[in-house]
Amino acid sequence: MEEKTLKKYIILWLSQSVSGLGSSMTGFALVLWAYGQSHSAMSVSMMSFCNYVPYVILSLFVGSFVDRHSKKTIMLVSDSIAALGSLAVLAFWLGGHLAVWNIYIINAVIGITNAFQQPASAVATGCLVPKEKISNVSGMNSFSNNLIVVFSPMLAAFLYAAGGLPLILLIDLASFTFAFCVLLLFISIPEQAREKTYPSPFAGIAEGFAFLKSEKGILYMMLTMALINFFSRLTYENILSPMILSRSDGDSMALGIVNACMGAGGIVGGIIVSVKKESRHKAAAIYVSAALSFLFGDLMMAAGRNVFWWSAAAVAASLPIPFIQANQNTILYRKVPAAMQGRVFAVRNAIQYSTIPFGIILGGYLADYIFEPFMASGNRIAGILGTIVGNGAGSGMAAMFLCTGLCGFTVSMASCFKREIKKLN
Repeated sequence: MEEKTLKKYIILWLSQSVSGLGSSMTGFALVLWAYGQSHSAMSVSMMSFCNYVPYVILSLFVGSFVDRHSKKTIMLVSDSIAALGSLAVLAFWLGGHLAVWNIYIINAVIGITNAFQQPASAVATGCLVPKEKISNVSGMNSFSNNLIVVFSPMLAAFLYAAGGLPLILLIDLASFTFAFCVLLLFISIPEQAREKTYPSPFAGIAEGFAFLKSEKGILYMMLTMALINFFSRLTYENILSPMILSRSDGDSMALGIVNACMGAGGIVGGIIVSVKKESRHKAAAIYVSAALSFLFGDLMMAAGRNVFWWSAAAVAASLPIPFIQANQNTILYRKVPAAMQGRVFAVRNAIQYSTIPFGIILGGYLADYIFEPFMASGNRIAGILGTIVGNGAGSGMAAMFLCTGLCGFTVSMASCFKREIKKLN
């Protein structure tokens, strides 16, 4: 039974990875397009902000819905609506009416669909994969996600030059169609026994939070990960691309190389996680990995002045991430009852990702209006920072990496020694 179930998941994983590659290429192309229109870090920040805000808000309410309805149907419908977003971008472009604000609205719709799709996918994974294989499957997911990070920028840059944005969007839609057909025709997802219905969405939320109140270690893990996500999103989510473009005179190839190296680090980490034995000290592995990512990734990214050092920083930042994800997933799947996983995963998403929109929008604001002007002001402190991060365009964003590296490392190490968290092993 185990071999058959895992084989079914592998088919799903492969098809979803193909679709993810198409979506990632579209995302990279749109970042280049939007930054080319405005040359503003804030415009890139707003693209992510509009995606995360509805995702976080809706995540509070969808848990009981996911638990009570077909995971397969939710995934199919959510992916279809997201594909319509790519189709809308294509229609706007062909009509000559594509504007940055169009992408903001479409990203918001995709954020809504992700609020349903991600907890449904997480529960489906628990239904298809034996518990002792969860850590390995997390490694597989990290491997595929980072393989996409490696190849999508290079493929997108090549295809963008060859056929422009429409070609990339058409490939995205073709990859969606393939994944949709595989899920519809070849994958059956076991469903748990349907529980009681709820008079309102708030009842499901209350049960999710009640469970977390009784499992304080899990709650504290989610809260500390929310803070870690905040520091990470101040820079990597939205500042990395403008910083590299600013410091390389708009060289999209340099950005593609750095993104590829970030994916390569994640691939190596994913391979290690997928083949190694389960960690005995899962909680410690989460926070030590996060601390190492901030310490070496962010600080090296801040001090780097060329593609070589940015690429090395990208590897250092991304290699530990699969260890964080795998150990957290293992803890959650083992401690959360199957019938409640939809609610708990949805609440987890709301808590852990609630800080991301603020990090994204604050990061864009700090880059454009605080750090970049400050580093160009000739201030004495700016001169001292300049000896570390350099001067000129992009140096303010590099200083932001310096700050997030120090703050993220401190929070990660402090969380590692929290008594309730240490008990999660």
